[in-house]
Amino acid sequence: MAQHIAVGSDHAGVDLKHAVKEHLRARGVEVTDKGTHVRESVDYPDHAHAVAAAVAGHQADLGILICGSGNGVAITANKHRGVRAALAWLPELGRLAREHNNANVLALPARFIDVEQALAVVDAFLDARFEGGRHQVRVEKIEQA
Repeated sequence: MAQHIAVGSDHAGVDLKHAVKEHLRARGVEVTDKGTHVRESVDYPDHAHAVAAAVAGHQADLGILICGSGNGVAITANKHRGVRAALAWLPELGRLAREHNNANVLALPARFIDVEQALAVVDAFLDARFEGGRHQVRVEKIEQA
């Protein structure tokens, strides 16, 4: 069964989002685009909530969000129970987000990375697996709130 990923961005991340979508499809991933589709200013929470809801509601296996800094979409997504969004701009950070934090949403900072670097982060995030063990207890503590 193909992996299903919901993606979303604000205006600052729309071009990078399209590159990520193309890359995901080349990997055989099913992609749902939750917007935006314009370069005019939009409110990032609208698209971050849509992606996070898809992940929390099990309509998508994972999510990828993109805004200028990555912070706004990560903060918004983390308001959803069961979503663990992690900001990453290096492949190692994307990998560790999955391995140690069982992150299910990746946030990318469009204004601080280029396409090649972003795709390397995406690949590291997707190729990593949660290690469990001592990390499982910590992830459970996150969900206690």
